[in-house]
Amino acid sequence: MKKAVKKSVVVKTSKTATTMATKTKPASVSKVSKVSKLSPLLETLNQEQQKAVSHSGGPLLIIAGAGTGKTKTLVHRVAWLIEHGMDPSRILLLTFTRRTASEMLHRVDETLRQQTNQKSSAHNYHGIWGGTFHAVATRLLRMYGVAIGLSHSFTILDRGDSENLIGTIRAEMGLDKAKLKFPKKGTCMAVYSLHINSRVPVDRLVAERFPWIKPHVTKLVQLFKTYEKRKLGAATLDYDDLLLYWLKLMENKETASKIINRFDHVLVDEYQDTNIVQSDILRRLCPVGKGLTVVGDDAQSIYSFRAATVRNIIDFPKQFPNTDVVTLEQNYRSTPTILKTTNQVIDIAKERYTKNLRSDKEQGVQPILLRCYNDEEQVNFVVKEILRLKQLGIPFRSQAVLFRASHHSLQLETELARKKIPFHKHGGLKFIESAHIKDLVAFLRFAENQRDETAAVRSLSLMPGVGTKKALVLSQEFVAAGDFAQGLAKWKKWKPPKSTGDFWTKFLHLFEKLTNGSLPLEKQIAATLEFYSPILEEQYDDYKNRLTDLEQLQEIALKFKDRTEMLTDLTLDPPSSTDELPNKNLKKENDYLTLSTIHSAKGLEWNSVFVIHASDGFIPSDKATDTEGIEEELRLFYVALTRAQQNLYICSPKYFFSNFNSWSDDDGYRDISRFIDNKVKKTLKSL
Repeated sequence: MKKAVKKSVVVKTSKTATTMATKTKPASVSKVSKVSKLSPLLETLNQEQQKAVSHSGGPLLIIAGAGTGKTKTLVHRVAWLIEHGMDPSRILLLTFTRRTASEMLHRVDETLRQQTNQKSSAHNYHGIWGGTFHAVATRLLRMYGVAIGLSHSFTILDRGDSENLIGTIRAEMGLDKAKLKFPKKGTCMAVYSLHINSRVPVDRLVAERFPWIKPHVTKLVQLFKTYEKRKLGAATLDYDDLLLYWLKLMENKETASKIINRFDHVLVDEYQDTNIVQSDILRRLCPVGKGLTVVGDDAQSIYSFRAATVRNIIDFPKQFPNTDVVTLEQNYRSTPTILKTTNQVIDIAKERYTKNLRSDKEQGVQPILLRCYNDEEQVNFVVKEILRLKQLGIPFRSQAVLFRASHHSLQLETELARKKIPFHKHGGLKFIESAHIKDLVAFLRFAENQRDETAAVRSLSLMPGVGTKKALVLSQEFVAAGDFAQGLAKWKKWKPPKSTGDFWTKFLHLFEKLTNGSLPLEKQIAATLEFYSPILEEQYDDYKNRLTDLEQLQEIALKFKDRTEMLTDLTLDPPSSTDELPNKNLKKENDYLTLSTIHSAKGLEWNSVFVIHASDGFIPSDKATDTEGIEEELRLFYVALTRAQQNLYICSPKYFFSNFNSWSDDDGYRDISRFIDNKVKKTLKSL
């Protein structure tokens, strides 16, 4: 790959120099509150973090390199604001997971308590608005959505439900029987989601990213219009709608004024992962950037497939003039030898904020590069080294194997199983996406919103003798009846087929119990589970394991005040697996290796990290064909390497065979990843 010449401009900051390969107006020197004596709140922070935490004035951009204490800095910034008299209820903290928000708020409380030496914080930190963009959007839409024509009792479709609704409409339009094969529901949903979040017109988006479906653009637009109309009629929003409708609130002068006046400070975590809609929301929420703090690392922007754009963080000083930029470079995670490699890798990037990460740790062992023959040799090396590290006292749970795509670990999984090495794999199907979980949740969603056609069809069609078409008719008849009592009366007159047995009578009884509002949430789940269990046993051979999953929902329910809150939380920030749930079978003290896609590993760290398939076509992916795509693949590789604390291994097979019995387009010789150039190689120990 021919490397483009960088034309860099230095952006001056308070103590550091931030270099970007794009011309921007120099950011002003960060303002630090003048104090006669260093506040105890700042004593545990390094100089860079202190400047970020105590900043006062206009918009603040904190460029936080990997492992530089980003969360600690943001937590202390919130605590600093409260300690200096800011009303917690006028602080908005936006994160990318609910768990991150919860952890940060807990740490804010801990930090404030340490300042006052009290068992409980004297500050009402509970008033802080903390949560994900989508959770905060939901909260605001419950409060103000009526002003833009949104039903107060709307329910939220998860990705699977959205795909199913798209699929239903696709079939109704006859597109599933078109002579020229029409894209499947998953592809349609992917196009729609990118269209909403990137705000790129469908025809242009298809031409740029989905050229193989270009002949279907006109029908695709019609499909999307029908999908939007159907959602509106059912009082449902999908995941992407939450941001879109929040933006609509901000475009309404009356509601925008109310929302803007709620907050004096807005803090955003992981700003490199925001999309253009989120950026537009922020610009309307903080028109001149007053009280706005964003934290992120352009070098870890890896989610363009979700419409995230690195331009948001790169162009932040342009969007908010007089931005102060503070760069965090003191790394607390990795050894200097590992940082020497990662710094050299990210230096390949054409456009970035320059950071030279440093560490006060001992030098450590040199990262290893294995240029092996094939996947089998790679697997043998990785397994042998994992066991060697285990013998040296590094448990499996402190080791991880990272890869670009989920199927890249298949041969490794087989060998680990043969060697009886326990492992968990991340980056696959989430807990809430499992069919049996979605079934039970559908009953609750239907009870919550009887206009929710998707939930209605899913729950009704689970009964023997009730197909999808009949379930849709029953749902539409209920809504057409006008109110709950009349709809229920109409249902009671329906005579189900013999194959349905007494399921219909039991369902009507359950439906009344769920909708009358008298049952506590955990009992609603218990009643639903009692009804659903015979269906579960009939449909799945492993029903006992699935039943255990469902019983976990009763434990989850104890955390929420009502059904609405639980359904919203499960949709917006679902647990990835049963290991995140209460009373999980595998206890934390059990030792197991982590296998993970690089995307799923972001934000995590391990003592020892193996990055496999670091060969062209894998890293970078052969699907990345343009400069922008290659640049993101470089950042993805950088994210993988920066997860390591002490030991780093990079494996690059020369040959890959996808099928041992026949050749495919994926088979053949692979060059070492273009991101491992001669300068990077000098930082590695080659085997």
